Amino acid sequence: MVKYQDATLDRTFAALADPTRRALLLRLSDSRDLSISELAEPFAMSLPAVMKHLDVLADAGLVTRTKTGRTVACRLSAGPMEEAMAWLCHYQRFWSEALDQLAAYVEEASCPPNPPLRSSGTSRRPRRKSSAPGRTRSKS
Repeated sequence: MVKYQDATLDRTFAALADPTRRALLLRLSDSRDLSISELAEPFAMSLPAVMKHLDVLADAGLVTRTKTGRTVACRLSAGPMEEAMAWLCHYQRFWSEALDQLAAYVEEASCPPNPPLRSSGTSRRPRRKSSAPGRTRSKS
């Protein structure tokens, strides 16, 4: 099995866990470079709040920033996501195989072999019930 750096994966998944950060990444995937103020436009939050989200994304390696004069531009960096996808694909194969085995079992179990046919002329006697119950403990 491929060895993964746990800290890198932890940071990647932690960064991707937040819907605002995923929305920021989506905006960056549509454009080459965006300034922080351009990224913050559609969000109903302060610029410092957006910058905190960008810090988390940058710490995870998902965003790179370059400064030109007073403008800071952000760019998507997909490397950590590729490692996360490789990790997820490993488990996807496991679950696919397990689900295929389950489906085969269910299909086999839902079509049992035909039970032996009984002749319609014979009847079975009803089973006798077990003997009467034994003594019970008295509550004193």
